[in-house]
Amino acid sequence: MPFPVLQDYLGRLYSTPGANTRVWADASGRAFGRFFSFRRWHIVRTGPGKYEILINTCKKIRSPYNDAMQSWRFLSRFCNKRRTMALAIAAAGQVRKPARVIPGFHLSLGFTLFYLALIVLIPLSAVFLKTFTMTWDAFWTAVSNERVVASYKLTFGASLIGAALNVVFGGIVAWVLVRYRFPGKKIVDALVDLPFALPTAVAGIALTALYSGNGWIGRHLEPLGIKVAFTPLGVLVALTFIGLPFVVRTVQPVLEEAERELEEAAASLGASRLQTFARVIFPTILPALLTGFALAFARATGEYGSVIFIAGNMPMVSEITPLFIITKLEQYDYTGATAIAVVMLLVSFALLLTINLLQAWTRKRGHGGRA
Repeated sequence: MPFPVLQDYLGRLYSTPGANTRVWADASGRAFGRFFSFRRWHIVRTGPGKYEILINTCKKIRSPYNDAMQSWRFLSRFCNKRRTMALAIAAAGQVRKPARVIPGFHLSLGFTLFYLALIVLIPLSAVFLKTFTMTWDAFWTAVSNERVVASYKLTFGASLIGAALNVVFGGIVAWVLVRYRFPGKKIVDALVDLPFALPTAVAGIALTALYSGNGWIGRHLEPLGIKVAFTPLGVLVALTFIGLPFVVRTVQPVLEEAERELEEAAASLGASRLQTFARVIFPTILPALLTGFALAFARATGEYGSVIFIAGNMPMVSEITPLFIITKLEQYDYTGATAIAVVMLLVSFALLLTINLLQAWTRKRGHGGRA
């Protein structure tokens, strides 16, 4: 069959005589009933009696043949059999877009954007707009006060250290809950979520009662020269407490879905336990660890209720930035409060952006290594 005849034939299949020749092919050669996973191909004449099929886009359509081999026998006369394509199917009828299970895309998208704007964008924009009413000198005075700078250092420093501690110990907790069986496992698993359910004020009072000078733990630490309550160390303890579930619940499902066959294969090839962890397990859970770190850090920077009780709020020692914002609001200094809030927002955004870029890089590197 000459090429123009083939073109005419395929044009009739598409109910468009003389249209551009198009055929549909399954790149893998696998058929699923009367439906196939198709790729759009173009027939191109490369020489006398030689035709090749080239990939263009992906679609899903109904095959006009019950047997996929019938399509291959027909088109194999016009295609170079030595090429990578193993199966080509001439498809009749119009291309059908995959139907959505739940319709209303435009309505749901509009509602999503409206909700995000109402809950997130408008409040954040109000903070910036209120700050823009200040002069630069007033803004700089509000955000560069000595006590405010000390609170920045404590808030962001303790949040970073607390999130890092949670990455280490939260990862261990997730490993134990996934890989081992022991009595009371479900109770321990439920206790991980306790910082989620516990009111922050209750958590602050409980931590203060434990770590104060006459508390159950504090009475044994103070003779050793370790004072927790009403010090920056107490702030670190509170921020670590509220951030633990974020790491555990992020890493846990990744460990559950990890392929243990890879660990067994590494062991069978002579890898030590440390090598197996460093080269097989750790690259798998690293993106989850970074995600948990980002979530724990974000929660810690804005924490207020559980910190003010154990911090003691001593100037230049244990004051946190959210406390300054509350203080400014109580003094009706709204512009001063929004100025400090803008600094916190910008620093938090920069740190989270860095963490997300690092997470994307690790995922890309992991996919490249597996490829």
